[in-house]
Parts: sequence; C-alpha cells; structure tokens
Amino acid sequence: MNNFEPVIGLEVHIQLNTETKIFCSCPNSFGDEPNTNICPVCVGLPGVLPVFNQRVLDLGIAVSLGLNCRIAKEFIFERKNYFYPDLPKDYQISQYMVPLGSDGFIEINSRKIKIKRVHMEEDAGKLIHTQNGSLVDFNRAGVPLLEIVSEPDIFSAQEAYQYLNELKLTIQYIGASSCDMEKGFLRCDANVSLRRQGDKELGVKVEVKNMNSFKAVRDALSYEIKRQANVLSKGGRIYQETRLWEENKQKTIVMRSKEEAHDYRYFPEPDLVRFFVSDSQIENAEQSLPELPPAKRKKFREFYKLREKDSEVLISNPKAAAFFEQACRNRDDFQNIANWVIGPLQEALNTSSIGFEEAKIKPADLLKIIDMVADGGLNNIAAKNVLAEVVNTGGDISEIVEKKNLRQVSDESSLEEFARQAIEESPKAVKDFYSGKENAIMFLVGVVMRKSKGRANPKIVKGVIERRLKNAQS
Repeated sequence: MNNFEPVIGLEVHIQLNTETKIFCSCPNSFGDEPNTNICPVCVGLPGVLPVFNQRVLDLGIAVSLGLNCRIAKEFIFERKNYFYPDLPKDYQISQYMVPLGSDGFIEINSRKIKIKRVHMEEDAGKLIHTQNGSLVDFNRAGVPLLEIVSEPDIFSAQEAYQYLNELKLTIQYIGASSCDMEKGFLRCDANVSLRRQGDKELGVKVEVKNMNSFKAVRDALSYEIKRQANVLSKGGRIYQETRLWEENKQKTIVMRSKEEAHDYRYFPEPDLVRFFVSDSQIENAEQSLPELPPAKRKKFREFYKLREKDSEVLISNPKAAAFFEQACRNRDDFQNIANWVIGPLQEALNTSSIGFEEAKIKPADLLKIIDMVADGGLNNIAAKNVLAEVVNTGGDISEIVEKKNLRQVSDESSLEEFARQAIEESPKAVKDFYSGKENAIMFLVGVVMRKSKGRANPKIVKGVIERRLKNAQS
C-alpha cells in the first residue's frame, strides 16, 4: 500500500422532498401499495408529455448553492437510453451536457473536496425479487432525484465517509431530503482507482455499488483499495468494471464491464423546452438558505462555548440542534443545557423510539426540569422519569411531578427512617465502611433511593448515613 495512492470519486443520488414526481402529478410517497402512484406519464405510455415540477428546480438550486456551486442560467434535459426491467420508457430523463450546479465543494478537515456537478433527473422503478421470479413496482418511477458527483478528489475510505456525512447534513439542514438510506432516499456509488505515489495520471477506475450505509461505503472502499493494490503489486492489471459489495462476505464481486457515456446515447429531450434560471431566483434561494453546518459549528464553538464532541453530536441532528438553540434563548448555562439534550433527553427519546420531530416536549419543558433539579425539587432519577412522560404526552411538568409523587425529599428528618432501615439491612456494607472502604456508603445510599422510590435527595441521604454510622461507631 505504501507504493500506491487511492483516488476516489463519489456519485450520490438524493431523493427530493416533494409532494409530486418530477414530470407528473403522481404522489411522491414512500411505502404505498405497489403500482398505485403511477400514471401514463411516469410509466412512459405513447403520446404523453412530461411537465417539469417547479419545486424540484427550487430545491436543486438551494442544494447547489449550499454546496458552493455555480448555477447554470439555462439548461435542458436529455434522454439517457438504456434497458432495464424497472425503467418503463427504456430511457431516463436526466441532465448531461449542462448540469444545474457545477464547480462546488465541501470542506472536510480544512480541505476542500471539489464537487463536479449537481444535476436533476427522474428515478427508475424498483425490482422485488422472489423465489419464483422478479416483480416490478413503478411507484418510484419518476420520483425526483439530485445526482451529486464529486471530482476524484478523495484519497481515503475514511475521507469518503466524512464527505458523505457532511453532504447528508447539508442537505438535511436545507430540508431538501431526509436522506434516509433505509428507504433509498440516499444512494451512493463509488469510483476508486490506484496510482503510484507521485504519479499525476489516474489509474483504471472501478465502480462499486450496492452499499446501503456510509459504513458499508467505507468498508467497501477499504477492501477495494487493498484488492487493487494486491493485483498491481503482483504485476496484474485492473479492468474498468462495476463491482458489487457483498456485506456478508465483506468483499466486492464483479457485476459487469463499465459502460461509457456514449453507451447511453444521450440526446436532448424533445418533449421539454429549454429552461432559464433568473438572477432573482438565485438571490431568493440564497436568502432562504438556513444556517448550514460549517457556520453552526463556528457558532457552537465560539458563542455557546461547547465542547467539540458535544457540538458535533448536536449538529449531527438538525432537529436536536434547533431544540438546543431554542432552549438557550435568554439563558447562559449553554453547556448544561447541551448535557441534558445529549444525555437524559436523548435517552428518553431512544427509549420511546421516537425522534425530536415526533416528541411532544418543548424547550421550555426541558428548562423547567433542569431548574427543578438545580433547585432541589427533583433529583436526576425523578427528572428522567418526568422526561420519559413529557416526551410522549407533552403534559404539564408540575402536574406530572405531583401526580407521580416525584418531588425530591430533602428534609433530613423524613430520611432518617430510610437511613436506619438501610443500615440495619446491610451489615456487610456497614462493616466495609468501618474498615475504611468509603465507597461502601454509596451502596447504602442506593438502598435508600430504592426504598424512597427515587425521591430522596442523594446528597442529603449520604450525609444522614455518614452521621448515623459515625455516631454509632463512637
């Protein structure tokens, strides 16, 4: 490997968040019954005419600007011709000569990875393989896609992984797509070649497909880099081909020889006119862009003074980042709020198997819980109990606390009996304490917490137990 340098380019398809498909009025809806969201246009019946969806253009411009691209002032669509069972027209309406966006970049580790093009196109259908054959669902045919193609400007599998995460985040912040790979809303193909260290000319590239997660992309590239290095080091030859990633075997296998652009016989789509993008459209899109991850990182670091790791955790979820910032209005305990959002609140969401977008809790609810803990009204155990309920119901915090009898008990006289019972029932812990094992007292505190159903103030409990033990010893 020391003699070779990997060169990687990524092709990412993003399914856009629109109500209808790119060239017809059929719903762009995931999970519906097969072949119910179709019409003569998206299944390519003779004599139909496509009509371009304005929302696709708006999102395409927004994503292109978010990726620092130059916007084409005029463009056409072209037909990409190939046969595949789930492509009903035997061609795909796409962009080839003039993409909507070009010459952009994403910054990773203070290095700009160049983006060659961002273009719009329609999706194909979906094959469903069974033991007795293959079925075709055309619901996805005509769904709007953005294809985002990087330059061969990535030099390791890990850097590819980081690029994909940053690309996904950018698109999610813009709101153009959920980028849910499990639903096929983000798909990635990788081109990888090796060249000898110091060479400028690229080696023969191999395309790798069938990767269903960013981790799979990283693993597939790592394997393919080692495979090609092994072939070249033995004097062998790399062939231009498409290979599939087999997750179970952690290896790539040959699928087919790679097609070239001329194999697709591109030509202008005769049923669509030339389109123009005005300066005002671009200006409006620029003004409408939200704060994107690079700017948010800087703000979280410089204004909120968050630890870098905590900042990245929050920014990796746009909804969590927005929740955090809303909670921080008129407050200055930023790191404490971040700790609660990343820790107990996220734990409550995970337990309920919901995300920030479905949760009923409001930032003001979390702040009230934080303040009740700080004032001694709730301990951490009770606070988590309240969080678990309000996340699902959005109920009033005070009512939940009273209803569940969760208010923290800090009165020493009320805790004395619990402390006495814990000491009597735990002779071994008492003996350990007297022998100098200070940590034994935390076992006794835990006993009191269980007896009080989590309501006792652990700091007060610790003091009460220590006093009783020392008095008994003297």
